[in-house]
Amino acid sequence: MEKGVIYRIAGPVVVAKGIKPRMYDVCRIGNEKLMGEVIQISGDKVIIQVYEDTSGIKPGEPVVNTREPLSVELGPGLLKSIYDGIQRPLPALIKQMGNFIKRGVDAPGLDQAKKWGFKAAAKNGDSVNGGDIIGEVEESPGMIHKIMVPPNQEGKIVEIKSGKFTVNDTIGSLDNGFELRLKHNWPVRIERPVSSKLKPEMPLVTGQRILDALFPMAKGGVAAIPGPFGSGKTVTQQQLAKWSDADIIVYVGCGERGNEMTEVLKEFPELIDPKSGKPLMNRTVLIANTSNMPVAAREASIYTGVTIAEYYRDMGYSVALMADSTSRWAEAMREISSRLEEMPGEEGYPAYLSTRLAQFYERSGVVVPLGTKKQGSISIIGAVSPPGGDFSEPVTQGTLRVTKVFWALDAKLAQRRHFPSINWLTSYSLYLDALEAWYAKNVAADWKELVGQMMTILQEEEKLLEIVQLVGSDALPERQQVTLQVARLIREFLLQQNAYHDVDTYCDLKKTHKMMESIMQFSKLANTALNNGMSAEQILATKSKDRLSEIKFVRDYEKLLREIMSSIEKELSGR
Repeated sequence: MEKGVIYRIAGPVVVAKGIKPRMYDVCRIGNEKLMGEVIQISGDKVIIQVYEDTSGIKPGEPVVNTREPLSVELGPGLLKSIYDGIQRPLPALIKQMGNFIKRGVDAPGLDQAKKWGFKAAAKNGDSVNGGDIIGEVEESPGMIHKIMVPPNQEGKIVEIKSGKFTVNDTIGSLDNGFELRLKHNWPVRIERPVSSKLKPEMPLVTGQRILDALFPMAKGGVAAIPGPFGSGKTVTQQQLAKWSDADIIVYVGCGERGNEMTEVLKEFPELIDPKSGKPLMNRTVLIANTSNMPVAAREASIYTGVTIAEYYRDMGYSVALMADSTSRWAEAMREISSRLEEMPGEEGYPAYLSTRLAQFYERSGVVVPLGTKKQGSISIIGAVSPPGGDFSEPVTQGTLRVTKVFWALDAKLAQRRHFPSINWLTSYSLYLDALEAWYAKNVAADWKELVGQMMTILQEEEKLLEIVQLVGSDALPERQQVTLQVARLIREFLLQQNAYHDVDTYCDLKKTHKMMESIMQFSKLANTALNNGMSAEQILATKSKDRLSEIKFVRDYEKLLREIMSSIEKELSGR
């Protein structure tokens, strides 16, 4: 190992002399061996960003180059884990030193002592390439972890055996001398290779009506949730983590407030997975990197999360990655960029901000992995926290350039207690046409038509509300009064959803379709009643329509819905 010395220190940025590393090599800094990564090489001076607090270290202390890039350990034991930004397991650190993490401490990402039951799928003499599945391990109840040949290896299997092994034990070997283990390491900044990328054609079903109906996201797609402080970003992200129909969830709390992250860490281990009835943590990896943790580790946490997601994607699973929030990651980049004395771009962010955002989001997608014909996917949902809710700031704009779904959170809706506070007029999804065939085949042929009708009514309501503020709703023509009533039903009955109610927290696509259908049925009946001479006042006074909201809170809703629709028909036909 090469040794040098510290020449200069500026916060998390350290300048070293006497070593000749490559870009992104990991170095150990000072007497406490703090972990850092080479981010710039200038002549004989090496600039390193340190992932821990640098207070107390001084020029002249040693710097050791490990000659390895920042990598994560990939193998059984990732699920159920809670890591910090550089894949140190927080429960293991607590055991070592209590609740306050000291500097320079190291802990392997995977449990080195636990033995896993490995069943070999490959045989002696088989020719294997990178990504080929050679066996499997049951990682948590119902979750099969496929053991793969590392992407950069190939050869003939000389020996392979089933049995109980730790992640470091040799389970076999190739004819080139490479020893096969249950785990392998992968550099976080390098995308894992795949056979091919495909077009996303299936929705990521979230159980949140406004998202599934009006602004759907495809599996393997990318969505942004920008919103000001207090508009419900974190709760929306948590709802998606709990209920989306991905096989694996990777939740990265990147620079979030400590109390919010604590909530996630306390709540997730207690949640029950609606699919299996087992704990949700059985298929979840949490990465906790709070706002008071060293700033450089925020950047690493995003790459750590996406590399773990790619690993499970390569097994043929669909993975949902929640990044909460990419604004804090961008702030970390800005701080380090200013310490490097780089030329600042817009609002002080580095000139390469958009490139870095694109590089991260482009690691999503539906792919055919290297060693299997089964498809895998990564869907990335990134929260953005624009200061003061200003969507024109650089991080939001840079994110919008690379995402196809925009779920805009609105502080005014949150103040009115309308949750999820997603503004239906400023949000959009560019996957509607790509997913039309799937919805028509798997839910209902008229799905897209209903969504189109509802969006038209909501847009019309916005125009009418401007007139209402001037002259009052009574001055509107009767048909427009009915339109306002239908729009109210769409907002309160369909788009509002209670994340904390046992039943309403999740709504399947069939129920969402029935709710949309019943609102449009009311609209049709109300307009027919108008044509038959009933006054708008009488239509607005019908009591049955207000009972529609009862359906949200009932599991067995079909009988109740039929009863309510029958009452509405009677009231509107004057019987």
